[in-house]
Amino acid sequence: QVQLVESGGGLVQAGGSLRLSCAASGRTFRWNAMGWFRQAPGQEREFVARISWSGINTYYADSVKGRFSMSRDNAKSTVYLQMNSLKPGDTAGYYCGAAKTYRYSSPSFYDYWGQGTPVTLSS
Repeated sequence: QVQLVESGGGLVQAGGSLRLSCAASGRTFRWNAMGWFRQAPGQEREFVARISWSGINTYYADSVKGRFSMSRDNAKSTVYLQMNSLKPGDTAGYYCGAAKTYRYSSPSFYDYWGQGTPVTLSS
């Protein structure tokens, strides 16, 4: 069992930066692949980034590649999403998820979810 709590969202101007955190509890965190997703009102949950349990491997959606960076600190049971050069299209609720395997971007492969943290861009 893994419990996830996201934080760090807020209101930011276009072009600005935010760093999201996802704190995990539960004995299996170290062995989980982790992912960040986002969901805008009325839209489906969308993959943003994922990271392997070791932190060595990462993969990003094309829409955020070069602007977002995902990392993890297993000693703190926390994953991060550094978001730079934010655009109005990045406005959404951001969710972290835990999966048994690193291989997939679909939300259906993620077993545990946090409650989300909102990110709003002002022009």
